[in-house]
Amino acid sequence: MSSNSYSACLTPDPWLRILVLTSGRILVAAGIVLILTLELDVAIRALLCLAWLAAGQRELIRIERGFESCIKIRLSSDGKAAVLNNDLEWSPATLRTGSVVLRKFAWLRLQTSGGEPIVELLRGNTRHGQDWRHLQVIWRHIGADG
Repeated sequence: MSSNSYSACLTPDPWLRILVLTSGRILVAAGIVLILTLELDVAIRALLCLAWLAAGQRELIRIERGFESCIKIRLSSDGKAAVLNNDLEWSPATLRTGSVVLRKFAWLRLQTSGGEPIVELLRGNTRHGQDWRHLQVIWRHIGADG
């Protein structure tokens, strides 16, 4: 097998997507509670709460849009990435900084060629998943280059 064809094709887990969105909503709510405890004028606290809520909602909407446009993620040994979209077409993507691959979990930050950000929390097991093993090997090479 040539190194150019060595890749990992990963399917996002719907339960992990729910976990990401739920934790995001909880963190937005926690931020509002924290702002409300600040010793500031009521009007300033209200404005800060609205700004925090708007920023949090904007980020959650971006994450949801990324979820909706990503069926699978493919990472190649040469560091290239692609996303299978709803039209069942592979769209080139760029792996962004902040991506982390651990033994059983991965947090991937991607950006499609159209500029759409995609974040995915993935899980796998090297004993039972060939693509997860491939991801581990690919990540070692990508990390060594970066």
